[in-house]
Formats: sequence, structure tokens, C-alpha cells
Amino acid sequence: MDVQKVKGQMHSLAFGQAMAKAAEDYKKELVASEKAAAAGPSYAQVDIDDLLDDPELERLHAERLAAMQKEAEKRAAMQRKGHGTYEEVAEGDFLEVVTKTERVVAHFFHRDFERCRIMDKHMQALAPRHFGTRFIKVSAPDAPFFVEKLQIRMLPCVVMFVNGVAVDRIVGFDQLGAADDFPTSTVEKKLLKAGVVQPPERPKEDSDDEAAQQRARTMRSGLAQLGRRQQRTESDEDSDFD
Repeated sequence: MDVQKVKGQMHSLAFGQAMAKAAEDYKKELVASEKAAAAGPSYAQVDIDDLLDDPELERLHAERLAAMQKEAEKRAAMQRKGHGTYEEVAEGDFLEVVTKTERVVAHFFHRDFERCRIMDKHMQALAPRHFGTRFIKVSAPDAPFFVEKLQIRMLPCVVMFVNGVAVDRIVGFDQLGAADDFPTSTVEKKLLKAGVVQPPERPKEDSDDEAAQQRARTMRSGLAQLGRRQQRTESDEDSDFD
């Protein structure tokens, strides 16, 4: 028997088996890589679906809707009470308005006074801008009791109430520049300083639109990052394969 020949045949057989095993392993790796690549997009889609169906997000959305409905109901109730408008109040209703409303701006006026009509225009402009504050006008000649109690001696006189307490007043136009052509913002600054009105808020629609746009930007950014990570993974796999 040719021992060297037998050894050569055995070596060739072993080498062939090793190559066959390597080829089989390589084929398995290719199949696994193809499956992983195919599963990538569906995996990302499942993650997004899971996010959209997340119970916590649904709970937050329901809470936000409930809060919006409550705020709408509150606003409607305030509107029925006169908020957002500038209206005349009789002497008999004055005390109830002042004591049952957190913030009130009351303009005591005389129908024949030109400067009272000028003040009316500013009050009409400010009432819808500061919905949380009630803006009213009271005919001074028809409300002698409160004119005396509040010691009103000059008209126009704008008295500011917070929780039923008179906190400040504007008497005549001296505090507004003494001229008749002062801007509404001059009156507004006086009311802001007294705390009877709050700084105007941005429209709710603008805030909601901005929040929606921010959520959309966040979602797009997340998807873009996910896509970049997937591309890097595929690139790394290609590099490893090379």
C-alpha cells in the first residue's frame, strides 16, 4: 500500500469536507443577512405603530381633550356673564358684578362728556383683548350711591377692582398724558400695572399649530435618524462582508 498516496487522499477528503462546511456556513450567513435586511423596514414600521398605539399617549390625548372641553365651557360661561364685551351696568347690578368677578374695570361716565366717549373707545378695544377681566361702564348721575362711596369727583373715572377691592383708578386724562389722543396701550399699561388685567396670551390656535408642527418635526427627525442608523448598519455589514 502506498502510504503517502493514502495520506494525500485523506487530506484531500478532509479539506473538501472543510470547504463544504465553510460554504454551508457562508450560505447560512447570507440567508440570515437577507432576512435581517428584509425585516429592517417592517421592524421600524412596527415601532412606529407601537408608538402611535401607546396607551400612555392615548391617555395624554384624552386628558388634553378633556382640558380643552373644560376650558371651552368655562369661556362660554364667562362670555354669558359679559366677559369679552364692554357693557353698561345699572347701579343695582354693580355690586354683584364687582363682588362675583375676580377682576373688573369700571368706567364711571357722563353721557354728555366728550372725554368719557373717548374713554369708551379705549375700553371697547381692551375688553376682547383681556377676556379674563370684566369691562363695564356705569352712568355716574344714575349711580349716586357708589359715586359717593367711591368718592368719585371727576369724570371720566376708571376704577379697577380685584376680588371686590378697589386697587387703583384713572381720574381724568392727567395720568394718560393730559391730551385726548393717547393710544389705547397707555390705558392698558395702567391696568397691567394695577394687576387688573393679565398680559395678552398668544392665540390658542397659534399655540396648537406650533405644538403640532413641533410633533411633526420630532417624528420626521426620529424617522430620519432611524433611516440613517439602518443605512450605517447595512454599510457596516457590507464592510464586514468585504
